[in-house]
Amino acid sequence: MYKILYNIRMNVGIYCNRETKKYKPVCDALFALLKKKRIAYTVFETVDAIGGADVLVVLGGDGTILKAAIAAGRLGIRVLGINAGNLGFLTEFEGEQVAEAVALLQGPAATERRSVLEVRAGGQVFYALNDAVFQRGYSAAADDNVVAVTAHIDGKKVDEFVGDGVIVSTPTGSTAYSLSAGGSILTPDIAAFILTPICAHSLHNRPIVFADSSALSVRLSEGAALSLFCDGKFVLSMGGGEEAVLRKAPFSVEFLKRKDSNFFDKLLFKLNKWSK
Repeated sequence: MYKILYNIRMNVGIYCNRETKKYKPVCDALFALLKKKRIAYTVFETVDAIGGADVLVVLGGDGTILKAAIAAGRLGIRVLGINAGNLGFLTEFEGEQVAEAVALLQGPAATERRSVLEVRAGGQVFYALNDAVFQRGYSAAADDNVVAVTAHIDGKKVDEFVGDGVIVSTPTGSTAYSLSAGGSILTPDIAAFILTPICAHSLHNRPIVFADSSALSVRLSEGAALSLFCDGKFVLSMGGGEEAVLRKAPFSVEFLKRKDSNFFDKLLFKLNKWSK
């Protein structure tokens, strides 16, 4: 579901990934055009510095957006991605479309809200726009590094997953690691999450789509330690009997979109590109 914003004047923030190979030409073109249009902007060098903007223009790929999106979402700052990386599934424009991106800042635009996962584990709270991954750790002393993970949804046992772990994905993350592990693709407006086993040792362990109004608990029953990753970043280790509780976060990430933006067009383009 898109929301249309008309004739808005935005305070623009910019967050860049200077390590991407396309960074400099895209960045130079963006800064030059913003100055030409007399649009004031602030460049944030770190995620912690993000604030005081209506929209955050992110230059980079999906990894750069994932780094900045949670900070922006918690502050109610909209996100507009320009791809200066490789695939850029979350970006709205490619690097050569800087002019179109700036035009979007000046004229009518649509917005699209993406749900976020809240993960409580080890006395801490983490957030993920894509996914939370519970993956087996490795120990040279262990005879078997396979893990047994028990999942409950709203207090009801779902299954015990024996294998390399599980992925808990948002609709946004359904086209990432979960897809590679055999999970379904969800459109961004679906109010659901996906629980996807990683290399399960039983064929009856299948991906499960469940309502994002539910609470999911993940407990390590036995085996090697679990490593918890949120949006690809390691956050902590879990031992036997320890539990993590996941639910929908109290905030979302709002992306600025073109009015004619089409999820399925982008999906087909990216899937064809990934398949080469």
